[in-house]
Amino acid sequence: MAADLPDEHRMIRETVRDFCEAEIEPIAQEIEDDHRFPAEVFDQLAALDMMGVPIDEDYGGLGGDTLMYTLVAEELGRVSGAVGLSYVAHTSLASKPIERFGTEAQKERWLRPLAEGETIGGWALTEPESGSDASDMNTRARKEGDEWVLNGTKQFITNASEAGSILVKAVTDPDAGYDGISTFIVAPDADDGFEVTTVWEKLGLNASPTCEIAFDDVRLPADRLLGAEGDGWDQTKQTLDGGRISIAALSTGLAQGAYEHAKTYSQEREQFGQPICEFDAVRDTIVDMHRKTERSRLLTRQAARTYDRDDPVTRESALAKLEASEAAREVAEDAVQVLGGYGYTTDFAPQRFYRDAKLMEIGEGTSEIQHLVIGRELGLSGPQ
Repeated sequence: MAADLPDEHRMIRETVRDFCEAEIEPIAQEIEDDHRFPAEVFDQLAALDMMGVPIDEDYGGLGGDTLMYTLVAEELGRVSGAVGLSYVAHTSLASKPIERFGTEAQKERWLRPLAEGETIGGWALTEPESGSDASDMNTRARKEGDEWVLNGTKQFITNASEAGSILVKAVTDPDAGYDGISTFIVAPDADDGFEVTTVWEKLGLNASPTCEIAFDDVRLPADRLLGAEGDGWDQTKQTLDGGRISIAALSTGLAQGAYEHAKTYSQEREQFGQPICEFDAVRDTIVDMHRKTERSRLLTRQAARTYDRDDPVTRESALAKLEASEAAREVAEDAVQVLGGYGYTTDFAPQRFYRDAKLMEIGEGTSEIQHLVIGRELGLSGPQ
């Protein structure tokens, strides 16, 4: 599918692929086993100008489009789901909203260090009791003079233990429903009352920290409000459109990585005097893995191009996310099966892809939520 990409996009993809194969793939299992966030990898990505790919050059970004960004996310996912997850959370959830909704002063103060890779970012929406009903928030921000005072807990927040800034959703008007939610910029290293209370042990993706965070009378100056008071939920919906494209791209990368490992193994492994890829069952499995991966890639690129045209993208992003996340899990499972006993060992990558892929069906809205969103876009359910 390289032929449908502009030359600049192909160049970026090849640059990132070479970097991933040289620098990330050799340590991918090690950082997962050690549960270590690979800060050096993100420093190297910053040196390649990859930490702000879709951010305007005026604020330290590369000035690329969403399609270019999805190519980077896919290549990272192809070798490490954990690196890819931290990268897309930093880019689509923590950086793009500041570019889209922030003031010039906020962009210079908070977006530039993110885009240049000086800091990594996080985005805090989910709470311990909210789950799929993300609007059900107990985190509160009340106005006191020229400050906001933030209290509450957020759950399953990517990058929170490493972040230089986190965008936090909080209720500012409990009687206003969706219109009573606002977004605040929190600086973990500088704001008293912020605490990372848990770094979760997970099924996979353990080189990407997933945290519970707490706010105890965190005092924020007025200029930490992102956009207008009460804009938080509309901002969230727009951010999730881009975030779901990110997860689709990452999922496609996971599927591609799993497919490549299975294909190579099937060509090298011999049983009964011939490579196992020549047996119908294995060949058909590999073909199906390729088909699912290519289908995911097509839907992801379609969603990215729609986003770049500034057209409504909710249906396309949800469809790409649903298809690619389920394909990633299915392809990774098939990769384990093709490798047989070896596929179950940590000496081979498919088990890591399999564990990493499962989160793709949960994060940025579960598969069930994607069905709801797509159904609503098709006119099959009421507005929400």
